[in-house]
Amino acid sequence: MAMTNVRGLNINYEIIGNEGPAVALVTGGRRGYAELVPLAHKLAANGYRVFLHDRRNTGASDILIKGEEVEEITWADDLHELLKQHDALPAFIGGSSAGARTAMLFAIRHPEAVKGLLLLRVTGGKFAAGRLPENYYGQYIRIAQEGGMEAICATDQYKERIESNAANREKLENMDPAEFISVMNRLMELFIAGADTPVMGISNDNVRSIKAPTVIIPGNDNTHSSESGRIAHEMIAGSEIHPLPIEDQDVPLIPYEEWAPYEAEITETFVEFMHRVEAG
Repeated sequence: MAMTNVRGLNINYEIIGNEGPAVALVTGGRRGYAELVPLAHKLAANGYRVFLHDRRNTGASDILIKGEEVEEITWADDLHELLKQHDALPAFIGGSSAGARTAMLFAIRHPEAVKGLLLLRVTGGKFAAGRLPENYYGQYIRIAQEGGMEAICATDQYKERIESNAANREKLENMDPAEFISVMNRLMELFIAGADTPVMGISNDNVRSIKAPTVIIPGNDNTHSSESGRIAHEMIAGSEIHPLPIEDQDVPLIPYEEWAPYEAEITETFVEFMHRVEAG
């Protein structure tokens, strides 16, 4: 693990593999990158240099609570700068759930920097649209209204951010609760504005504008249904889809860790796809 300054913030990152084409993998939710380390090692064993990082406001990276644009756009631009610092562009960009949204927005905003997209567990549908705004923003708005920043620091999410990066405590404690609530409301508004699109958070026109070679492995829970993956496949011209030997389950969320038995197949799918892309 290492720290580097990306657009004014300290970002925690790791590079797995010493040579080969660059691959960036972005995790979902508001989690650090640890869950993708096993997959990164499998890809590196096949000749790739894999970049993992904690997005701002996740893991051991710095916190900066701002709300000018949806978080996935900010994360995409941060990732572009991180890869640029390491002369790793263009790269294959991949991710799961929120990481898949970030990867797609990366391709939309920086098309020249993308060799291909590796998408896992695409998010979409009414269930996700109803669940995620509350999960990401609504609950923290109420907590700040009732208990201020002290109560925010005591939540599992922000307590973990502080334990991973001690400097985050002072940033949070010194933030005006009213400002925190205002930013969270703005971020929730921005998120909800794209929540009802078939591929959550990205307009249909923007999804269709993606020209990068793309492979999609659909999810299998109510937040990441297989239908969402199929819709993304239909909307991204020339994309490929590779369903795993799994069935959709009527549960809110299947943790990514439960996909561990399928990582060998995921690796084979991604490596074969990237080899073809590299071969032209």
